[in-house]
Amino acid sequence: MVFKSALDKHLIVVDGAMGTMIQRHGLKPGQPPEIFNMLYPEVIEGIHKEYIQAGADVITTNTLGANELKLKDTGYTVEQVVTRAVELARKAAGNKWVALDIGPIGQFMEPMGTLSFDRVYQMYARQVRAGAQAGADLILIETIGDLYEAKAAVLAAKENSSLPVVCTLTFERNGRTLMGTDPLTAVVVLESLGVDALGANCSLGPEELLPIVKQILAYASVPVLVQPNAGLPKIVNGQTVYPAKPDVFQRYTSIMIQQGVRLVGCCCGTTPDYIKAVRKTVDDLAPVYTPVDKLTAVSSGSRTVVLGDGIKIIGGRINARLNEDIAHAIKSSSFGDLVSEAIDQRSQGADILAVNVQLPDITEGKMHERETLPGVIREVQAVVNLPLEINSSCPDALEAGMRVYNGKPLVRWPVREPASLESLLPLVKKYGACMVVSAMDEDGIPVNAGERLKDIEDIVHYIQSYGISKEDMVVDCGSTRIETCPECMEAIKTVRLVKNELGLKTSLSVERITAGLSHRGKDSVVNTFLAMALAAGLDIPVLDSLPAYLVETVNAFRALTGQSG
Repeated sequence: MVFKSALDKHLIVVDGAMGTMIQRHGLKPGQPPEIFNMLYPEVIEGIHKEYIQAGADVITTNTLGANELKLKDTGYTVEQVVTRAVELARKAAGNKWVALDIGPIGQFMEPMGTLSFDRVYQMYARQVRAGAQAGADLILIETIGDLYEAKAAVLAAKENSSLPVVCTLTFERNGRTLMGTDPLTAVVVLESLGVDALGANCSLGPEELLPIVKQILAYASVPVLVQPNAGLPKIVNGQTVYPAKPDVFQRYTSIMIQQGVRLVGCCCGTTPDYIKAVRKTVDDLAPVYTPVDKLTAVSSGSRTVVLGDGIKIIGGRINARLNEDIAHAIKSSSFGDLVSEAIDQRSQGADILAVNVQLPDITEGKMHERETLPGVIREVQAVVNLPLEINSSCPDALEAGMRVYNGKPLVRWPVREPASLESLLPLVKKYGACMVVSAMDEDGIPVNAGERLKDIEDIVHYIQSYGISKEDMVVDCGSTRIETCPECMEAIKTVRLVKNELGLKTSLSVERITAGLSHRGKDSVVNTFLAMALAAGLDIPVLDSLPAYLVETVNAFRALTGQSG
């Protein structure tokens, strides 16, 4: 049976620890376990056979650390080690599935370390190509503590093979990964990248991992894999001892399956005896399907903002077209002011930061936006953990920005012609972004709210045909500028119609209504407009300057409607 088909119909048992088993066969301290593929192939094949006999449906190759950094001084290439590993697993597995096992690179990525996203991607791509060519059935990315690294691995897997992709992160006792990713953010980002299954492995035992698994299940719409350690390790007489016995795994496997886990296995400290216990449990149970409502959400690497769950503010000051200081910083490649703006906007109440580096002399000159935008994104994400809105009309720049972005971004495409969506939608789909949708036709943005609604409805249907869900759309109910007071009211009417008729999340650039106003009292007009828009159902006001009085209005609305800030 094809693995992806089995995911929808059956419980699947993944094997147990490889490193623990190899240690029993004389693995020396500091010696890469992967070289056993070359030196002692009979040992690796024998371990695979033991797990098959114990009841495993999936055999993972002995390639967790088979990357060029960890194999540097072994005398073997990545291709040699990976190919041999897949051959050994295939020989032992028979009609069972062989998973190409891919683990952490072993060094920190930027900004914590020195490895660039592209460098990590290339290392993972090399493993994937070798494993796919050798005949693996699926790719298992596991034991990852950095969501950014997981993104590089997932993209490498999907761009260099056609194999199903499963990704599990490693969580600490505080419920987050080493780099601070919570279960919700993990699910939002990994699902947006198109993994076929996701979950958690290593670090914790089944009892300690259960609360984290429950959180994953609350949000995941794809099958969930769990592979705990044999408890929290202890040092006894100089030896690492894992306290959780097979009967503990049997008990907790039953609990997890009944809550919705579909793939189960074991990690560090486990042996074929543990898989026997898991198999016995699985054979007595049936899959539990728990429908989950898809969220409209954007994320950084460690924080998710659920849109529609209370009012969320987009801070718009990192905009080269509106902010001369930002324009100067970008032109001079001096990002101090830009970083300060990011920090200030976070402290002033922004939930999401918009990034727009578009300037004619950047886009068309030596400082091409395609090069500038990724750099700005990296700078901002290094200092604040807020999700970002990426704003660009250049497809190449937009893809470059989304590719290096750590998380699930919001994307704004300011080009008004519907045909331009042909350049945007494949990128949104590939990188799993949430996108801003605007009313537009051949004549631009209609003034009348009813006409805007019709245009929006048509565009939404068109976007859905690309496989992008309504939950990954936010509707801009106004325009770049609202020139007249009647147009202001049409924007508010549009907010109400979009909420009531389409059930979509709504956004407006609030301060830009002053563009058509010449009289005094602009602040009062803008404030009143914001209050009216919030009452009509506005979910996401865009505040270009984040004035305190508008933030206070949002906070007052939150308080009066019982929302958390």
